[in-house]
Amino acid sequence: MFFHNRIKSIFPQDKVLEIGPGATPHPRSDVFLEKIFTTEAELVAQSGHVGKLQTDKKVVTYSGDKFPFTDKEFDYVICSHVLEHVEDVPGFLKEIMRVGKKGYLEFPTFYYEYLHNIEEHLNILLYKNGVIYWCKKDETLMPQLQPLTDFFRLAQVKGYRMQKEINAAWHQGFEWSGNIADERVDKWQDLCYSKSDLEKIVVIPENNIGQKQGVAYASRLLINSVLKKLHLKK
Repeated sequence: MFFHNRIKSIFPQDKVLEIGPGATPHPRSDVFLEKIFTTEAELVAQSGHVGKLQTDKKVVTYSGDKFPFTDKEFDYVICSHVLEHVEDVPGFLKEIMRVGKKGYLEFPTFYYEYLHNIEEHLNILLYKNGVIYWCKKDETLMPQLQPLTDFFRLAQVKGYRMQKEINAAWHQGFEWSGNIADERVDKWQDLCYSKSDLEKIVVIPENNIGQKQGVAYASRLLINSVLKKLHLKK
């Protein structure tokens, strides 16, 4: 989960469900829902290779279709980095809305998938104007880019992260209440940000110390180079 600060609507008395928590669940979750996988290796892979869930809270398993809960059993449902894995996006969202009154969704964008092309991811998604737009990954150009993304995939598995500076471009996270609208698109281009949106997202933070240090270092190199040339001329 990349945007903990966007989870704002959990009240003290709320019963909270978290779907597919991986090894790093939200501390406020009361119940966890995990899909049953054939092997432990598959479970770890589906969880992003970050290990297994360690908790003393209630863990419920299911086969991947209907959630084993009653209607509106939970006040809040957290579902972070799961929607890109599911076979049936509309059906999965309906189940979230059925068992929960409100909640939080988070998933990677096309840009993240371009870098890493996670083989367990089945869907490309983009949230815009209150609607989750999506298509199947195999309907995009991603399969053609496999030789390029093999490197980024391996880097991720080995623990490297290349998206810290502009998480808002790599991932989306938002709260919902009552209803979650979705729409399947025919063109993968519809799942990309517009140029104007990118201008707002891809910015250098004012407190970006690394960037400032880089500029200072480059400036020192330039000054030293000039001074050496001046010295040689004397």
